[in-house]
Amino acid sequence: MASLLYRLGRFSYRRRRLTLAAWVTVLALFGIGALTLAGPTDDTFSIPGAESTQALEVMAEKFGGSGNATATVVFTADTDLTGTATKAAVERVIATLEASPQVAAVADPFEAQTVAADLRTAYATVTYDVAAADVTDEARDALMAAGDGARDAGVGVEYSGAVTAAAEQNHTSEAVGIAFAALVLLLTFGSLVAAGLPLLTALVGVAAGMFAIQIATGFLDLSGSTSALATMLGLAVGIDYALFVVSRYRHELHRDGDGEEAAGRANRTAGSAVVFAGLTVVIALAALAVTGIPFLTAMGVAAAGTVAIAVLVTLTLVPAILGFAGDRILPRTLKRRTVPFGERWARIVLRHRWLALVGSLALLTVIALPATDLRLSLPDDGTAAVDSTQRKAYDQLAEGFGPGFNGPLIVVVSAGAGAAQDSAAQAQRVIAKLDDVALVTPPTVNAAGDTAMLTVIPASAPTSEATEDLVQDIRDHAATVSGASIAVTGATAVNIDVSQTLTDALVPYLMIVVGLAFVLLMLVFRSLLVPLKATAGFLLSVAAALGAMVFVFQQGHLAGLLGVDSTGPLISIMPIFLIGILFGLAMDYEVFLVTRTREEFVHGAEPDAAIVTGMSHGARVVTAAALIMISVFAGFIMADDPIIKMLGFGLAFGVAVDAFLVRMTIVPAVLSMLGRSAWWLPRRLNRLLPNVDVEGSAEDPETVPKADEISSSARY
Repeated sequence: MASLLYRLGRFSYRRRRLTLAAWVTVLALFGIGALTLAGPTDDTFSIPGAESTQALEVMAEKFGGSGNATATVVFTADTDLTGTATKAAVERVIATLEASPQVAAVADPFEAQTVAADLRTAYATVTYDVAAADVTDEARDALMAAGDGARDAGVGVEYSGAVTAAAEQNHTSEAVGIAFAALVLLLTFGSLVAAGLPLLTALVGVAAGMFAIQIATGFLDLSGSTSALATMLGLAVGIDYALFVVSRYRHELHRDGDGEEAAGRANRTAGSAVVFAGLTVVIALAALAVTGIPFLTAMGVAAAGTVAIAVLVTLTLVPAILGFAGDRILPRTLKRRTVPFGERWARIVLRHRWLALVGSLALLTVIALPATDLRLSLPDDGTAAVDSTQRKAYDQLAEGFGPGFNGPLIVVVSAGAGAAQDSAAQAQRVIAKLDDVALVTPPTVNAAGDTAMLTVIPASAPTSEATEDLVQDIRDHAATVSGASIAVTGATAVNIDVSQTLTDALVPYLMIVVGLAFVLLMLVFRSLLVPLKATAGFLLSVAAALGAMVFVFQQGHLAGLLGVDSTGPLISIMPIFLIGILFGLAMDYEVFLVTRTREEFVHGAEPDAAIVTGMSHGARVVTAAALIMISVFAGFIMADDPIIKMLGFGLAFGVAVDAFLVRMTIVPAVLSMLGRSAWWLPRRLNRLLPNVDVEGSAEDPETVPKADEISSSARY
């Protein structure tokens, strides 16, 4: 592989105009495809084969569900809504909605008796003649404008439902992350050209990835959060991968002045590590298929595709742009030689190895403790921004009709022909006696008399533990209804099933990721203890990140400082996404820091001297890479989407912990304690394993210093 990457780097550098033209053509074709083939996103959560999903299919079959879009319009007033003036204002809104584009029907709250007991809250259900994805911007704007006149009369009007979820593009998060990344790159390289190159190529990769995802929406059901997730990852890894290659290129160019040869060597060494690092991220994201949840699998594959594009851009476009940059990639003035930060830090850690290890482990344990209280759920309007109309509507309905009103459960009773009415009545009596039930509606029976539906309003909020227990209680009591089968569905039940499935998939997924990490690192480092140490460190990083997320988003500490509007269970996909993404990033830092240490040891350096030299060469670049990752991820904390906000925080915190506490503190301390045994591998296993030359040293021995070239100052 190293030889192929060497030739690719030289070719891209030499034929830079052709390479640039090829990428411009790719972007143009992808852009045209995105404009012509893109389809709507789908934020529906479901699991094939789950009870809630099967019940929805039965409802559609037996009751002829249309699947048309609906919206809820919530009216509030400080006085009686049935008063002459307020009632007239509400009815004007209803009339306006009935005349709006694509509206099939509007349920008047006074006729449908959807007015709260205190007469201060009411709601109307708007039904469209198309699916939510087909509702036009004109129809959506008409909905949101219908209540303007009522507000002038003192009636509050808010909206909820899938129709209100218009796609909003907010690029503030990306801009903040890019600006900070540019500052870090400028400080690292001391050259505007060198700092700008990783940003430019990363943006090219992100653009290509976004266009590809837009094209995919025309053929696959992708969540609206997919693009934001792919942007977050694409920017972070795109900048970091280019940073590694540019840093190595400058080293090679300064050594012999031949740009084409430097590009080839940079691709052979740093490029090989980029391929390995990118491959780990891609595999970890693609492995999300183990969950068996289609929307999560699609998100993982889309994000993995963006990372793969970032790797291709790094290996081809980066050498080409380096060819255009020439000597301008080097700093204008060479700084006076000083002892590298990495060397100083390594000496401190090795001198106090036990304190560094025990202190870091104690700190990580404290940070991870809140994770023992981890609860998972899926987002709903209750997690929306407090100033959004969806959140206001949610809160008003909860206040007027009870907290469980926002999460009704639908119980589907299937029986023999003509027997559904009696079975459903029996089920109604059983369910009404259960804890946390506020209301059970009379059954609705289909024309054939073999299926009935009951609506159960819980007394607690949709994401509460009490509601989860109620769903399980109904399922546990299903057998008490003779001659019929009972299934619980509805948005709340679907969310509970998805969360449970994700929780059940977490351990198998973690085993796959950890097993993959161990095998790959064993191939790279020809060691058993180094991979074991690396994967253990990865688990520490994940535990700490989850603990911090629970501390902020679930328990509410520092929530105001981070702009978190509401607290509650973590979004169900967070742990599994956090594991997949942090795994790849952790392996990046492990490879870039420890590979050089191994090479030094193999060429005769003492274990501690090898650690110091490896840290002196890798710590500066890894520090810059980690700061860039943190800044890009942290920028997404400002996003309104709760999934992206939470994931941005978790990844930023996880990267900080993994890079600075685990890889740059615990790793050198443990390696020093292990000494020569860190690099032990049984002879038989050594013969069986293929040789993976990540740094390309087998192809070019000159790129690795010999033992006698290691300066005495690098020895500990």
